[in-house]
Amino acid sequence: MKRVLKTNLPSKICLNCGYPFTWRKKWERDWNNVKYCSKRCKTKKRML
Repeated sequence: MKRVLKTNLPSKICLNCGYPFTWRKKWERDWNNVKYCSKRCKTKKRML
């Protein structure tokens, strides 16, 4: 099995809080549709 360094993982900026977040295994199938860094951010009102 090939290992990937954490520094080489794709990242995005959260639409709510504006912080960068990196790819997670649980998002593997749906990475293109992930917009928020957490469920908490998804349910909060936009902070920016």
